[in-house]
Amino acid sequence: MPTMRVNDVDLAYDEAGDGPAVVLVHAGCADRRMWEHQFQALAADFRVIRYDWRGYGESADATGDFAHHEDLTALMDALEIDRAALVGSSDGGKISLDAALTSPGRITSLTLVAPGVSGHDWPSSMTSLYRERVHDVLGLDRLRRYRTGEADGIDAAELDAYSEAETEFLVAGPSRTREDLDPEVWRLALAMDRRLNQRAWSRPQTPSRTARPPAITRLHEVELPTLVVTGLADVPEILALSNLLVEGIKGARGVEFPRTGHLPPLERPDEFNAALLDFLREPGTAGH
Repeated sequence: MPTMRVNDVDLAYDEAGDGPAVVLVHAGCADRRMWEHQFQALAADFRVIRYDWRGYGESADATGDFAHHEDLTALMDALEIDRAALVGSSDGGKISLDAALTSPGRITSLTLVAPGVSGHDWPSSMTSLYRERVHDVLGLDRLRRYRTGEADGIDAAELDAYSEAETEFLVAGPSRTREDLDPEVWRLALAMDRRLNQRAWSRPQTPSRTARPPAITRLHEVELPTLVVTGLADVPEILALSNLLVEGIKGARGVEFPRTGHLPPLERPDEFNAALLDFLREPGTAGH
C-alpha cells in the first residue's frame, strides 16, 4: 500500500495509467475502495489517483487543524500533478468543490456525485429522517458516547446494527432496502461504513475546516466544466441540492440514474463509467 506524507499526515493512495490526471475523492460513508470500477476503467486513458481522506481507510487519523480540500491539493503537489479533473462523491464532492474554489487554476473539471456543499444546512426534514432511520437504532445518547470516546468499548452488535441502518438508508435509499442492491455492492458498502464507524468510535476524529467563504455562497464563481450525477432513489433533499448545483453553476449539466441510491459509481458502474468517460473526453475537461 503506497502512502504519501501530506500536511504532516500519511495518506494512502493508488495510482495507475498515464495521461491527463483524474483524482477520485470518495464519499464520507466509504473509502477509496468504492472507486474500483472507475480506477480500472480510467487507467486506459488517464493518470488516475484514488486516495483515502485523512481519518479514513488506510490513511492516518484525522488530528490537528486541517482541511480535506487542502490535503487534496497537497497530495497533487506531492505527486507532481499541476492540474487534475476531480471526481467527488457525496462529501467527496464537497471537498472537490472547495478545492476548485480555493485553487481554481489547479482543477480542470468537476464531476460531483450526489454531492454535499460546504455551508449548506440540511433542512429539518432530512435531519429528522436520518435520526429516525439511522440514529434511533442506538439512540442519540448512546451514539454521542461512542462519538466522544466516552463508551466503555464498542458493542459489536450495536456497531453492526448502526452500520447496516446507515448503509441501507444511504446506499439503497429511503424508499428501498438492501434487497434492492446487488449482494456484492451491499457487502462492500457495509464493510466501508462499518470500518469508518469502528474507527470513529474507537478514536474520535477531529473535524476538518471547509472553504471560507463556504461554497454554497460561491457557486457563481465556478467556471469549470461540471457534471452533477444523481441516483433518483437517493434522499429527496440530496436530489434537491444536486439540482441547486446544476442551476447555480454556469454551464453545469446533470445526469440521473433511475433505481439508484447515493453511490452510483458503486451501484451502476457501467452506466456511470460511460457518462464519466464521455464527459472527461470532451475538450477542456481533463486537460486535453
